[in-house]
Amino acid sequence: MRTYDFSPLWRSTIGFDRLFDLAEMAQRAGEDNYPPYNIERLSEDRYQISLAVAGFAPNEIAITAEQNVVTIEGSKAEKAERDFLYRGISTRSFKRQFNLADYVQVKSAAFDNGLLKIELVREIPEAMKPRRIAINGISTDNVQKLEAKAA
Repeated sequence: MRTYDFSPLWRSTIGFDRLFDLAEMAQRAGEDNYPPYNIERLSEDRYQISLAVAGFAPNEIAITAEQNVVTIEGSKAEKAERDFLYRGISTRSFKRQFNLADYVQVKSAAFDNGLLKIELVREIPEAMKPRRIAINGISTDNVQKLEAKAA
């Protein structure tokens, strides 16, 4: 895999620190693929992360939501030593992190048939949503009426 030097961009950009950090982390990632997961877009502003956590109970999994990061950690409780002839279901401890975009929040988590499903929603504050600006003192109501007359 190629590595890229972002230092020239650091000199000429402001406020993109998080983006460059994510790109550098992606370059270094010799990421462990356990547990396997899916990321789905359910609608324009709704997402779902599904992790295959067979062999784990809900009380052995911890989900932590911090600023722009959701962390899922699993640790199997130690039980009496068992004599496996073949062990194909992994129960090793894991820690998986997902970086979230601005305004994406964890809404809920559910455990169903060996899948941990985490619901995410992007909620943009009203102040950040687009709004119509009055031109020459004409209110937005008048603008909408003018648009209706023109149509």
